[in-house]
Amino acid sequence: MNDNRSALVVDDERDIRELLVLTLGRMGLRISTAANLAEARELLASNPYDLCITDMRLPDGNGIELVTEIAQHYPRTPVAMITAFGSMDLAVEALKAGAFDFVSKPVDIAVLRGLVKHALELNNSDRAAPPPLPTDQAARLLGDSPAMDVLRTTIAKVARSQAPVYILGESGVGKELVARTIHAQSARAPGAFVPVNCGAIPSELMESEFFGHKKGSFSGAHADKPGLFQAAHGGTLFLDEVAELPLQMQVKLLRAIQEKSIRPVGAATEVPVDVRILSATHKDLGELVEDGRFRHDLYYRINVIELRVPPLRERRSDLPQLAASILARLARTHQRPTPLLAPSALDALAQYQFPGNVRELENILERALALAEDDSIGAADLRLPQHGGHRHGSGAVHEEAVVDLPAGNGALPTYIEQMERTAIQKALEENRWNKTRTAAQLGITFRALRYKLKKLGMD
Repeated sequence: MNDNRSALVVDDERDIRELLVLTLGRMGLRISTAANLAEARELLASNPYDLCITDMRLPDGNGIELVTEIAQHYPRTPVAMITAFGSMDLAVEALKAGAFDFVSKPVDIAVLRGLVKHALELNNSDRAAPPPLPTDQAARLLGDSPAMDVLRTTIAKVARSQAPVYILGESGVGKELVARTIHAQSARAPGAFVPVNCGAIPSELMESEFFGHKKGSFSGAHADKPGLFQAAHGGTLFLDEVAELPLQMQVKLLRAIQEKSIRPVGAATEVPVDVRILSATHKDLGELVEDGRFRHDLYYRINVIELRVPPLRERRSDLPQLAASILARLARTHQRPTPLLAPSALDALAQYQFPGNVRELENILERALALAEDDSIGAADLRLPQHGGHRHGSGAVHEEAVVDLPAGNGALPTYIEQMERTAIQKALEENRWNKTRTAAQLGITFRALRYKLKKLGMD
């Protein structure tokens, strides 16, 4: 580690200061110490620091004050908070004030070293351009609308923190893409990004999937298996559809977040994990908390920073740029020239409400690309619902599409396929593109729906 890097340690306990000086000194850092807020302010005014670690309770004030001041006046200096064991509420308060992370007393040296490593990498990432996202992902964050400008600015700010982020937005807006962008722009970018759909894991396997298990811990456990937390160690764990977690699992997840450690099924000891939690859902978690279906304390922990992703109808000015980018990518995939969107097609898209958001736009354009007979896509090629989708949400009004049965060989299979496509499209829109609920409404299994979407080119 570079010997020119420096840190400020603020704590009124001599033992803690000595422990931090010894630990950080061994990591190659030059250390300054302060026993109170006044000394800390004086040192900050005269020296640049690559990191500050401060205690919560100081003789002349509160460590939160220092966190706020550093965030305002020294934004390039990451600040971490030392809190008393079990004082998670204060840790959350510090994160909301601008701290990038926290460590509990008694200080765990391994946790402390990981925290310092990420803080210094955070400064390195500020000096370098963030790694680019793959083209197919970056396309979905395109747009010059005010809503997208705000979103990108907020992503850049939250990427500097280690605080949990709760991403909310309708189905299809690109919540996972936002999570991937936060990870890619953070100090954790070299680590793994591990996405998990909480609604797709059977409840009886959930603990093993999240925390891993030891050989012989249950029937079928023929070998040790690491869980999702271990897979995301040093990186980011993205909990998609977090509202689907059963209450029993919510308790265990809360403990893992608070203690920064997990216990694999069948293990005698806990394993420390260094993971940043990002979560998302299209549901109203606050409403679920009021109904007793989601734990208030877990909601409080994962919702340290709230990030709303705007629906497509709130950024219509981005449609031409988005559509052109998506079509170019699809054309490359299918190895054909990129078609042009006729003015009639752009007008039709501008009038449509997109209950399925960007994901639905991608599906519409992929279908149009397959059906278009020349190098131009017109309004008719889009096959937009005549009335469906003009109001968003589960109460949208839909008109059944009429499919004429053509004459000739193969007419019946084609007719049935078109009817299936229409029924699936309608159910997807009514369920806001949630495939689990769509399958239930159609009376088929989730796996069967996945198969049909792939077969019909709708996935």
